[in-house]
Amino acid sequence: MQQWHNDINDMHKKFGVHDWVREELNKKDKDWSRLNKFLQFRINFLKEELNETEEAFNNKDAAEVVDGLIDLCVIAIGTLDAFDVDAQKAWEQVHTANMTKERGVKESRPNPLGLPDLIKPEGWVGPNHDDNIGNITNAL
Repeated sequence: MQQWHNDINDMHKKFGVHDWVREELNKKDKDWSRLNKFLQFRINFLKEELNETEEAFNNKDAAEVVDGLIDLCVIAIGTLDAFDVDAQKAWEQVHTANMTKERGVKESRPNPLGLPDLIKPEGWVGPNHDDNIGNITNAL
């Protein structure tokens, strides 16, 4: 089964995203401002897509809601890929940490449906991505 992050990596290879990032990283002046702008662009892209997805929801357009949710995944995973973060490893760490949470109610967040919240039990340890940040530091 093909994994999403591999599909996105293939797309980035096809359209030269990796080449562009590598060129920025290899510049002699070490001016990371273009990488910073690229990361900000991707964050803004996520906001734009979220707004479009919300608009589709408000318009009761189910197909566009599905498309928007997938686009959010593509942009988010694509941003990790562009910055050379191992998205699968990050996913597995977050999933593992989430699976150690317990059912409960998070008082600080309204939950009108009564569905259980994921609550961090005492001693809970969150995911640590310190060894999997790729080139994001260069973009900050």
